[in-house]
This record gives sequence, C-alpha cells and structure tokens, in this order.
Amino acid sequence: MATTREMQDFAQQVRRDIVRMVHAVKSGHPGGSLGCNEFLTVLFQEVMEYSTEFSMDGKNEDLFFLSNGHISPVYYSVLARSGFFPVSELATFRKLNTRLQGHPTTHEGLPGVRIASGSLGQGMSVAIGAAQAKKLNGDHKLVYSLHGDGELQEGQIWEAAMYAAGKKIDNYIAAVDYNLKQIDGATDDVMPLGNLRAKFEAFGWIVLDIEEGNDVESIKSGLTKAKSLTGKGKPVCILLHTEMGNGIDFMMHTHAWHGKPPSDEQLADALNQNPETLGDY
Repeated sequence: MATTREMQDFAQQVRRDIVRMVHAVKSGHPGGSLGCNEFLTVLFQEVMEYSTEFSMDGKNEDLFFLSNGHISPVYYSVLARSGFFPVSELATFRKLNTRLQGHPTTHEGLPGVRIASGSLGQGMSVAIGAAQAKKLNGDHKLVYSLHGDGELQEGQIWEAAMYAAGKKIDNYIAAVDYNLKQIDGATDDVMPLGNLRAKFEAFGWIVLDIEEGNDVESIKSGLTKAKSLTGKGKPVCILLHTEMGNGIDFMMHTHAWHGKPPSDEQLADALNQNPETLGDY
C-alpha cells in the first residue's frame, strides 16, 4: 500500500510527464489531465486490485475505463509508472504509428487500455457492460470509470445511467471530473448541468462528493467510502471536485489549457514548480 508521501511524489512526477508529453509534440490536453492526476494516482496506487500482466477480459481483477479519452496524457503516465509498459514509451506520445495515440485506442494493444475513447459519452455504457458481465460470471471485483463533467451533456450518459440503476449494477463506481470547465468555457455557459447529485439520485444512484478532488487523502477516503457502498443494489457516482490544470499555477482557474501545449518557457516554469521525484523518461 502506498503512503501519502509516496502518492504525492507519484502525482508530482505524473505532472512532469503530462506537460513534457504535450510540449514535445505541441499537441494534447494538459488541463483535465492535471486535474485528474491525483484521482488516478490513488486509484491505481492504492485502491484498485489488478494485474500488470494485462488481459482484455480482466477476470478476477478491478477494471478501469477512461471515458473522457482526451486526458490520455495522465492515463498513459499513470499506467506506465504503475508497471503496465515501460516509462520510456511515454516519449512516443502522439507520434505516428505508436501505441500512445492522442486518444486511447485498442488496435495497437497498449496494456491497460480496454476501449477506444475518443468520442465522449460512451465509456459509461462499456463500463456497465463489463460490470454486468462480472456479476453474471460470479466475479466479485469492481468496475470504475471516469468522465468529464462536460461529457455529461451527451445523452448516451443518461441512457446508461438509467440502465445501470434499472439492472442494479451495484459493482460499479463512476467518477465525474467536476471542474465546471470544458473546451469552450464554463459548463454553465455552454450547457448548464444543473444539480448533478439530484439528477443521479433521481436516476437511482448512490452519490457522494469528494470536495477536495486534488488531495490524495481526501480521494483515498472518498474511494474507500464508495467501495463500502457497492453491493447495495445501486450503482455509485462520485462527484470529484477538481481544479483544471492543478499543480501548475498558470494553468489553474481557467479553461484555456483544456487543449493547449505549453511553450518552451512555460514548460520550464511548470517543471520548476514540480521537481523530479521518480525519474523522467
């Protein structure tokens, strides 16, 4: 089990990976990646039970599905530093014919990736199917997924939410990156989400908030509580209150870094704010 300090160090190195990967190819999505860094760190370093001897069926292990696939930089970094593939492969991000495409794909067989998630709104449906398969197979492990709050503007999400509750998919925990920002601005300006807690509860879900969504101890406590709520006949939703661009001061409190790479000077500034902890790739 990872200590708080170890998870903080891990997350700090992941921040370095994210900005270096996006800077190197002048393309990618650093904002949401940085915002979800601590959540994925805790999930993979502390909470999930899995094998790095990757198999697509994932029998007898917890599964994770990234639905908001544009935050692939954080996903790739966490997977690599958790032992799924060599950390050195992060240097191939978004390059032609590599396994680390801008949005996760499956045709190149990257360990840890079970679905292609370039199109928003689909990951919950897939995660529910995997969770239902586990129930049918007598597999008692859990399924997790992560979604952007802007992604909840997609109608397929709510069809899936209705299905999960109706079929009592209670081995499933869906987290929403609730940063109130998307590529075009504030979610309230683009398409107001309303009261997400009330909506998920009305659809028959158990809902809890992690108010400090960039604090590893708060995330650990929240995920522990979420796990304790599984098996009660309802799916579980976590509203994860994060800050887009977290950990790099000039990227925080704005949607501007949703899909913009840093310049050479900005990269140096970001790296200075996050000293190396585990070794760069």
